[in-house]
This record gives sequence, C-alpha cells and structure tokens, in this order.
Amino acid sequence: MSALQTPNAVVMIRPHHFVSNPQTMQDNAYQVEAQSVHASELAYKEVTYVADTLKNAGVEVHLFEDESRLTPDSVFPNNWFSTHSDGQLVTYPMYAPNRRAERRLDIVEFLKQHYYVESITDLSKLAQSHLFLEGTGSMVMDHIHKIAFAVESKRTCAKLVEKVCQQLGYQAHVFNAFDEQKVAVYHTNVLMCVATEFVMIGLDMVPKEQQSALLAHFKQQNKAVIRLSNAQVAHFCGNALELQGEQGRILALSQTAFDALSDEQKHTIERSASLLPMSIPTLESAGGSIRCMLGGVHLQKR
Repeated sequence: MSALQTPNAVVMIRPHHFVSNPQTMQDNAYQVEAQSVHASELAYKEVTYVADTLKNAGVEVHLFEDESRLTPDSVFPNNWFSTHSDGQLVTYPMYAPNRRAERRLDIVEFLKQHYYVESITDLSKLAQSHLFLEGTGSMVMDHIHKIAFAVESKRTCAKLVEKVCQQLGYQAHVFNAFDEQKVAVYHTNVLMCVATEFVMIGLDMVPKEQQSALLAHFKQQNKAVIRLSNAQVAHFCGNALELQGEQGRILALSQTAFDALSDEQKHTIERSASLLPMSIPTLESAGGSIRCMLGGVHLQKR
C-alpha cells in the first residue's frame, strides 16, 4: 500500500513522436517550440532515463509506449487520470482537443488488473460541454488532510473541482494565481507542490487577499512553507512530486528546478525527503516538468 501522500508506484508514457503541442501554446506561458530536429528522439531518451532513475531509487514504474502522432502531450499522463487510496479512479475532461485522445483504456485495464479499483468515474465527456479539469495538473492534492488546491483557469473549472472533491470526500480550496503578464496560471501544479511535511508555492502569484487563507491551511497542517519566486516557478520548482523510494521519501524534480532552488530551500526539503533531480530539457520545452510526467498510483496492490 502506498503511503497516503507519497505513492511508491507511477504510470509513465514514453512518446515515440514527441513535439511541443501547438494546441496548448496559447495559455501555457512556460512552453516553447522545441528547437531541435531531434526533439522526438531526445524526449524518448529523457523518459527512459527518468524511468530508470526512479526504478533505481525503488519506485515502481509502469511504463507505457505511445506510438501515435496525434497525441503530442501524452508524456504528461497526470492530466487525464488520478487514483486514490480508497480505490477510486477518475478520468478527466481535457482542454485541448488533441489531448482528449490521451485517455487510454489499456492503462485503466492494467490498473484494474494489478490494483484494487473499486470505482471509475469518467468525467472526460464534459469536455464537449466546455467544462475542463485536468487531473492532478489542475488539482494539487493533500491526501493526508483531504484537501484539493486548485487555481481557476481555462483548464480548471471551479464547479468541477467541487464535484470531484464531493466524489472523493475532499475539501476544495480554489484560488487565483497570475503570472507577471496578469495571465491566469494554467495549471496548479506549476506553482505548488504538497509533500508530507512541506509545501512549495509561488505565493507572489496569488492575490494578497487570498494568501492568508492558504498560509492558514499550511499552518494547520503543520507543513513547512517554501516560498518560490516567480523566476523559480518559471524554472519548474513547483512541478515536483514526493514519492516513496526504497530508502524513504524522495522529491522527484528536474535538474532545472534543482539548480534554481536556494541552499536553504534544499535544506528544508532534505529534512524529510531526499532530492532526486533529473535532466529533461527537451520535455520541459513542452511546458511541463517531472510532476506532469508521473501519474501517481495511490491504489492498493492486488
């Protein structure tokens, strides 16, 4: 059984035809067009390297291939499904039309075969009604205290956050966050990461009148608060995931993020988790980082 906050197994997708998705570029400020003609080959190697690094740290990795040319963002599976320790599996409505094809029944079937899945809630069809919620990109979960933090945006409908939280027995904490151009941050997991004993968050992006409610939550949960600057958020410092490895808790993050953290911030993290940085520059050109690549498996193994 995975620890409540920290899964010890993840789903990953290895793309064979990776490109930076033109359908998501409009509202993803962290996305750039991949410069290398070898981007597809490099992305394949980066996913392989991350999977191997996690396995070596004692994390179970369920690696699936994607040979389709129609799903450029499939490397980020955390947006289309989530799993929960009570046996629930939820699939989500995606904003970009070409991302809706990422939902794979073979992965759902694999999870049903190897883990106890008690119920499946399919919200994916709500995309036809222009209602969007992109999994654990839209909602950053505190599984211990049963709170889902969500930044409202084109890809994150507040009503759907409430609906999912009701289904899961979680409390919804919806707030706003904007970049320096006053554009809504497209995914919550870009600016915050909730771990067992700490939270990393780009508080400067949150309106001042909403900051105190967030800080009150973190204080109540006895979590150390690591404040990220806007520059650190742009370097994917918030896009990290705490996992359960063989030797204890680890924080999976990119080398870009690791290099942008201060020594003091790293020290705070290392009080409760080992840092595991991995270099994925090609994948980060698509606007996502390590957290987005990992579909955490919180289900009980058969």
